[in-house]
Amino acid sequence: MTGRAALMIVATATVSLAACSRGADQPQGQAIDCAIGAAAKFSRTCHVEKAVQGGRHLLVVRHANGGFRRFQAVTDGRGVIPADGAEDSSAQWTADGRLQVTVGTDRYLFPATQKPTDAATP
Repeated sequence: MTGRAALMIVATATVSLAACSRGADQPQGQAIDCAIGAAAKFSRTCHVEKAVQGGRHLLVVRHANGGFRRFQAVTDGRGVIPADGAEDSSAQWTADGRLQVTVGTDRYLFPATQKPTDAATP
């Protein structure tokens, strides 16, 4: 094999590996709007992946900076609750029908369906 042929094989392998690593680095799951940190504005930079662990339905939200939060899906009208951690959290429905969940200084906008209220249920 000539030096030029060996160089072409190495260059081709390097390009192939670079293409594979780009694919692996691509975020998985559905993109959602989030604002990570107190001063942050909402942007579509978080991705949600569904998981089941110990019978709990979880949503793992991955941040663009590599961090993540886990939420548990609940059917009592709240939508999701933090699956772990001790930070204060709250949830409220937005005018456009999304569920805004705040944990600490981070905020997430989940596409969700609001459970109808039943006046006969205490």
